[in-house]
Amino acid sequence: MVNAMLVSILLLMWGAVAQAQTWPGDDWQTQPSPPSSALQALESYAFAPRHDESREGIRTDALLVVRDGTVIYERYAAPTTQATAHLTWSISKSVLATVLGVAYGQGRFQLQDPVARFYPPFAVHPAVHIEDLLYWASGLDWQEDYEFAPLKSSVVAMLYTRGRADMAGFTAAHKAFAQPGQRFRYSSGDSNVLAAALQQMVGAADYADYPWHALFEPLGIRSAVWETDANGIWVGSSYAYMTARDLARIGLLMLREGRWQDRQLLPAEWVALNRTPFAKANAAPGEATPGGHWWLNQPVAGAPRPWPDAPADAFAALGHWGQALYIVPSAQLVIVRYADDRDGSYAHNELLKRALAAFAGARP
Repeated sequence: MVNAMLVSILLLMWGAVAQAQTWPGDDWQTQPSPPSSALQALESYAFAPRHDESREGIRTDALLVVRDGTVIYERYAAPTTQATAHLTWSISKSVLATVLGVAYGQGRFQLQDPVARFYPPFAVHPAVHIEDLLYWASGLDWQEDYEFAPLKSSVVAMLYTRGRADMAGFTAAHKAFAQPGQRFRYSSGDSNVLAAALQQMVGAADYADYPWHALFEPLGIRSAVWETDANGIWVGSSYAYMTARDLARIGLLMLREGRWQDRQLLPAEWVALNRTPFAKANAAPGEATPGGHWWLNQPVAGAPRPWPDAPADAFAALGHWGQALYIVPSAQLVIVRYADDRDGSYAHNELLKRALAAFAGARP
């Protein structure tokens, strides 16, 4: 009786907190931040003028900032608009992890399940578990090189040439270089094996609509497009598209520990995994630390924080050419940036430093 009463009280308190917070409905509440020198400094960095058609320099397509569930800043650069479902590149990996989190909460898999249980071609790697893939620690000899080294790139071959018809199968055919769970090696292949495993987790009949039913529709996301390979498997590594406002809904879900209004959409255990550094991470100085298919502003082995001008609790979903979904719980900020940076001059820390100066101060 006492336990039942306690649970009832906690549920009432939880519901009251959810009602007191600001949540987007079909649209977001907006309260634009007033002009300031800090905001001008942010815009001068994010939207630096270009004087020619070269691909040098920073090119921001969209910058959206949400504080406490309200849009406080929004700017787009043509041809991107508020209605543009922008390619997210590897932000797709964190979107996939969020979909998997719903499946985890439904009891469809456990972290220590062998991947081969849900994806039989991985029987050649019987010791790899779901958790290993979530930390990009399958141990497979994968080369995540892009346009600068295309001839030796596993990911280029997977997305564009011999692996594109069956991306998970292409990944499974790679040999091992380390024991599973012992080494971090960033791998779009690991992500696409997770996307393939999800099919058996939820059943083939439900798989095609599962991201919508499980995640997008509950959050009110209407713009999402997600490409598949020739086998009908979501390209979980790369090919999700959505508007900046819709991506911010996933950010708000993560900011609020997996809760959406009065529903715990993601188990707290899952969000904790996303935000727990891989114990054997070996990220290079200045690079974010891998969490469970998210990126963390936490140091590795006593090194400085990757983004020293942002709080330690900041974390992000990151994609090629400058795509970013930043979440800063201590400042109650969600920041979406879409971009087409090609020369490597963009710095996450610089954008976060300027955004925090503009938006994390006194509130109206």
